[in-house]
Amino acid sequence: MLSSGCADGAPPSTPTPTTASSSRQAEVAQKGASVMPFDLERTTHRFTKTDTGGVQTVVTDDPQDAAQITLIRQHLTEEADRFRRGDFTDPGRIHGNEMPGLDALRAHGGRITIDYTTTPDGARLTYTTSDTELRGALHHWFDAQVSDHGQHATS
Repeated sequence: MLSSGCADGAPPSTPTPTTASSSRQAEVAQKGASVMPFDLERTTHRFTKTDTGGVQTVVTDDPQDAAQITLIRQHLTEEADRFRRGDFTDPGRIHGNEMPGLDALRAHGGRITIDYTTTPDGARLTYTTSDTELRGALHHWFDAQVSDHGQHATS
């Protein structure tokens, strides 16, 4: 987990995330439905910042929902492959190409290790980097996702 001198536990370079407007969240949900095969109303995204990057987990809200688990795993497997190559097209399509951190992530050039792991109720991507600039970009990107996904995401 993160350690810092800030009272809220966030690293000094990461501002406290704000919540997007409900119209922005509805727009993101609509765009997300065209990119993510699973149902946002039946799943939850978790974005956990770490000292070495972060962990993105997507889980079904009903651990018995095998169809959603399969779709989550399929999607995150494909995204991990794309992200390793610097292809962050899908987040850009959902959140816009001006999404915080996106330019730096696209240019990471292999300086971020992205590991895929299944969980009993979905899957997770673990992002690891020793580059402080990229870690900051990941943290900004995580904050933007939590803000834009509203009730469908937590940190």
